[in-house]
Amino acid sequence: MATTRHFLTDLDLSPAEQREVLDLAQAMKADPYGYTPYAGPQTVAVFFDKTSTRTRVSFHAGIAELGGSPLIINSAESQLGHKESIADSAKVLERMVSTIVWRTYAQAGLEQMAQNCAVPVINALSDDYHPCQLLADLLTVREHKGELAGLSLAYLGDAANNMANSYLLAGVNAGMHVRIAGPEGYLPAEPIVAAARQRAEATGGSVTITTDAAAALAGADVVATDTWISMGQEDEKEARLGLFRDYALSTEAMAHAKDDAIVLHCLPAYRGYEIAAEVIDGPQSVVFDEAENRVHAQKAIMAWLLHASGLAASVREAK
Repeated sequence: MATTRHFLTDLDLSPAEQREVLDLAQAMKADPYGYTPYAGPQTVAVFFDKTSTRTRVSFHAGIAELGGSPLIINSAESQLGHKESIADSAKVLERMVSTIVWRTYAQAGLEQMAQNCAVPVINALSDDYHPCQLLADLLTVREHKGELAGLSLAYLGDAANNMANSYLLAGVNAGMHVRIAGPEGYLPAEPIVAAARQRAEATGGSVTITTDAAAALAGADVVATDTWISMGQEDEKEARLGLFRDYALSTEAMAHAKDDAIVLHCLPAYRGYEIAAEVIDGPQSVVFDEAENRVHAQKAIMAWLLHASGLAASVREAK
């Protein structure tokens, strides 16, 4: 009997598995209604502890296109983790749904859910990682640049957040040279860096952590950033605007990257803060391709996990 596979961090996929999922995402994008592993329709529970636009719409659309029924549950509508333990919830849910998707705060909750669940659990965002976003980002880079291995990716801004962590891990998993730049005190935690360096040794990628934005950008093929003020940090807005100002993606900053570099932002974006309007709305920006690719990448990881867990006959068909 196959072991249930989950997707909680970017390194839950080996480099070969990551390529398989990205290949599948490209195939699904070309044939959006040709894969129905949730035929029945089977139900996918999608929990939201944090508000969302792209994650909610992309999972709902993707589950429906895979032949399934999305059950969207906001935190106020659920007893998950407060009136009922995560372990007990997991044991109930596995008898009713085919996959659990959870956008939450603590990574530990996702891990506890997966440890007690016989159906795949997918991290739709936690405080530590955003692995579904990175699948969409890598798919977007593939579309515009071809082979991922050997490309240089620079991420600037709040480098201690979930997006920086996932860029680091998913990027080296794909064999990319990942450069993370932010101010002192806002750089990735050492365990994340160590895990990335270990994976890079196997893939030929590399890791650079720096406070020098220009050095990170120099000759980069791909440039990424994220909001400086995430949910729960609104009271820190003025301090953060001053702290991260030197890491903004302006036209002057982009001059350090390659002339054909592409720009990523997971959205929502705040023009004039982490990214200039002329950059995000300019010819190097692929952020709306990136947003669309959430649907295709998430369809691919859901179908792949079902099949890898022995819960679907193939990535195309229900069991």
